[in-house]
Amino acid sequence: MKIEVLGTGCPKCNRLEDMAKTAADKLGAAYELEHVKEIGEIVKRGVMVTPALAIDGQIVVAGRLPTEAELASWLTSAMVG
Repeated sequence: MKIEVLGTGCPKCNRLEDMAKTAADKLGAAYELEHVKEIGEIVKRGVMVTPALAIDGQIVVAGRLPTEAELASWLTSAMVG
């Protein structure tokens, strides 16, 4: 699974990256994590508010930090699907 954090590197963006790593590791998921910091690439994906998170190319949240339960649910769905 590919997990992407979209954000310029602000504290919330970095926190989302840490949360995603922790959740994926806790689930035992095989994943690749990328932090997309380039504004042009972020906007190209339709994200206007950061931080945002994409799983396998689909934006699952933007503009806020998800709860641990939300994150686990999205990652579990991606692992099964």
